[in-house]
Amino acid sequence: MRDSQGRHLLPRRSVLAAGITGAAALGLGLGGRFGSAPPGTPVPLANQSNVSVERLYSHARNCFINFVLMSPKGVPRQGLPVCLMLHGRFGDARKSVGGLPGWLSDSVASGRIPPFAFLAVDGGGNNYWHRRPNDDPLWMLLGEVPRWLAERNLGGPDHRPFAAAGISMGGFGALLYARRRREMGHPLSAAAVVSPALITSWPEMRKRKAFTTEAEWAEIDPLRHIGSLGNLPLGVWCGTEDRFIEGTRRFIRMAEPDYASTTPGGHNSRYYRKALPEVVNFIGGELPAATR
Repeated sequence: MRDSQGRHLLPRRSVLAAGITGAAALGLGLGGRFGSAPPGTPVPLANQSNVSVERLYSHARNCFINFVLMSPKGVPRQGLPVCLMLHGRFGDARKSVGGLPGWLSDSVASGRIPPFAFLAVDGGGNNYWHRRPNDDPLWMLLGEVPRWLAERNLGGPDHRPFAAAGISMGGFGALLYARRRREMGHPLSAAAVVSPALITSWPEMRKRKAFTTEAEWAEIDPLRHIGSLGNLPLGVWCGTEDRFIEGTRRFIRMAEPDYASTTPGGHNSRYYRKALPEVVNFIGGELPAATR
């Protein structure tokens, strides 16, 4: 069933609408006053006690990356389940923060969802979260993030993220990560994508200079591997004026996600501020009982 704005509505998703309060008052992308933290030193971001940044060396990426952890205010971090938050093209982990800490804290404090944390890491500016020469952000997510979480007693018993979310290129990456997790025998409990960069033609993708050949792109393009996601609970959001709306609508038709919203909006922070509170509640609603 759909509402008048084109959203797929399911009764068990009624929790989503409750998280929008205060969205307009929160910006997307916090610069903070602290700059880059020294390696291994967690510092608060923009004076938010529930957001910290560490600089860690990623062997998969051959560089230092920002490890940004966002948790609900007033909730101990130890043992919290974790959802990855993947940034968009030319972004980074710090720009993934935005209003997430506030929306997460509000929803947990009100009892709408159980506590969990978001983790953002730097995946590179234009690599669509796949392996490039001397830079493998996907292996960072699959191989290094669980170790980093284990060292901090995060992520539940196996220290793997239970869910993944992403904006634009990060949405592409979240779907790729979900596919690989299932292929490895450790499927996610949920994935949520906002304005996912699902491009429908090779000439258009080639302009982005992220893939060497069409075959390389086709091997990981989420639109061509929807069946590899299995029965993963999915949430999808995209504005009707977004440049990726064609690919997103195709994905919705083929994947039949648990929740899909195609409402007025563009590929910009104004639309993201509307969608992300719903993403928080969607992800929280899929948190496995065993990890709560």
